[in-house]
Amino acid sequence: MGNWVVGIDLGATKIALGLIDPADRVVARRRIPTLAEDGPESAVERIAQQISDLQREVPDGSRIAAVGICTPGPVDHATGTIVDPPNLGWRNVPFRGMLSDRLGVPVALEHDAKAAALGEFHYGAGRGERSMVFIVVGTGVGAAIIADGRLYRGLHNSAGEVGHITLDPDGELCTCGNRGCVETYISGPWLARRYQRMLQRKGKPSPSLEEPITGETVAAQARAGDPVAMQVLTEAGEALGAAVATMAMILSIDLYVIGSSVARCGDLLLEPARRAVPRHCYQSVASHVRIVCTELWDDAPLLGCGWLARQTLAAPPAP
Repeated sequence: MGNWVVGIDLGATKIALGLIDPADRVVARRRIPTLAEDGPESAVERIAQQISDLQREVPDGSRIAAVGICTPGPVDHATGTIVDPPNLGWRNVPFRGMLSDRLGVPVALEHDAKAAALGEFHYGAGRGERSMVFIVVGTGVGAAIIADGRLYRGLHNSAGEVGHITLDPDGELCTCGNRGCVETYISGPWLARRYQRMLQRKGKPSPSLEEPITGETVAAQARAGDPVAMQVLTEAGEALGAAVATMAMILSIDLYVIGSSVARCGDLLLEPARRAVPRHCYQSVASHVRIVCTELWDDAPLLGCGWLARQTLAAPPAP
C-alpha cells in the first residue's frame, strides 16, 4: 500500500520492534526490555521513543503511517484492550488507544499467536493458501486458525486452544487442571521434565551443563545423538501429530505451520508428527495434511502486526 509501518511484539520480558517498508520487508529493528512492573504507561513512552528513532530510518518525504502491536493474551482486539495476561500483570489496559494517542497514528492490537499466524499466512509458509493453522509450540501450546483468508476466533475469541486437547485422561497433570493435555508432551518446560524423568528411569546421569535443562537443551541433545532426548522428541512429535489429525478432522484444513522456540527442533519433532497423523484420522484426510516449520521465525509476529497496521489505513473512517 506504499506506506511505512512498524510491527511490535510486546512480550513478558522484551519488546521487539520492526520497521517495515512498502514492500513488506523488515528493514530496521529495535529491542528493549518490557519492564512490565513499571506499568503500561512506561511501556507506551519507551515504545514511542523507539518509533521516533526508527523514523530516522525512513526516507525523506515519508513517515511511519501506522503501527501494529501484539501481546500475550487474553486481549480484546475489537476494543484494543490488554485484558489480564498473567505474565504481564496488567488488567484491562486500553493499550491501543494509549499508544495511538501518544503517536498520533492509527494502531492495531492483536493476540501474539494470531499476529504471527497472519504474518506467516501473508508472507511466509502460508503464501498462496486459502486456509492454514499456525501452531505455537513454546512455553505453552496454542494455535491460530485462518479459514478462507480470515482469522477464525470463535464465539468467545478462544478458538485454537489446541494445547489442551486431551490425549491421555490418565496422563500428567497439566497447569490447566486437566490430565494428559497436548501441552504436557510438547511444550518446552514439559520436554525438559520428560527428559529428566526418563534419564532417572534409565539410571543415566543428567548432562553436565552450566544452565538448567530446557526444551532447547533437549533439542540440542537430540541433535547430538542422545537417544533419550531423541525418544522424548519422538513422543512429543507423535502427540503433535495426534493434535494435528484431530484439527484436520474437525476443520478440513490441510496446512499446519509450527512456530516458536520448540519448532527449532525441526524434523526431529515434525517427522514423528507426520508419521502419526494417519493413525489418528481418516486416510482421506491424512493424505492432504502438511506439517511444516515457520519460514519467518521471530519476524512472523512483526510482519503480522505490519499487515494489521496496513489494514487500519485501508479501513474506511469511523462515522
